[in-house]
Amino acid sequence: MKKVLIIGGHGKIALQLSSLLTADGVEVSAVIRNPAQVDDVAATGATPVVHDVVSSSVEELAALFAGHDAVVWSAGAGGGTPERTYAVDRDAAIRSMDAAELAGVSRYVMVSYLGAGADHGVDPQDGFFAYAQAKADADTHLKASALSWTILGPGALTEEAGTGLITTAVDSNNTNTARANVALVAAAVLARPDTVLRTIGFTDGQTPLEQALTP
Repeated sequence: MKKVLIIGGHGKIALQLSSLLTADGVEVSAVIRNPAQVDDVAATGATPVVHDVVSSSVEELAALFAGHDAVVWSAGAGGGTPERTYAVDRDAAIRSMDAAELAGVSRYVMVSYLGAGADHGVDPQDGFFAYAQAKADADTHLKASALSWTILGPGALTEEAGTGLITTAVDSNNTNTARANVALVAAAVLARPDTVLRTIGFTDGQTPLEQALTP
């Protein structure tokens, strides 16, 4: 994997992922909407790309993706109105998948969440419903695509240090997942063909991630 494009490049997971990948000699393009974030992204070794994916067409995104080996979706509306959540987490994400296919970028990694899916079970009256449904719709579209996809489902995100120790045998009593470990897992799956066409739910644990990711 020589060239990777990360959407949502200023997110806490994305910044750590950029640092990991560039340290391994990967050329990273990190897409951000806010020009004020350029310096933070550049500090990771990645190339900042200021572009609003939410307002972009499939064709515009395909032009942005062209020449890369993989796309990582690590963006999110981060709350706000349901309309904004659907616009980012569902509609823009789905267009990015279609754009990856159009651009011939077959590898696609989606950062989702533990428990995502059509059977998420969130009540429509719950404030979390829009996000849960948006992710369910996006993940469903990705699974139906011709892309070589991996969906990552980390548990409740924390700021703890990355240990590289996780578990895919999730205990509902302990779903904490360090963002740093999510970044480590994302970097690992990009280099592992055995993670293609898999949804991987995980939390912090006691198993080295290279072992935990083995089917």
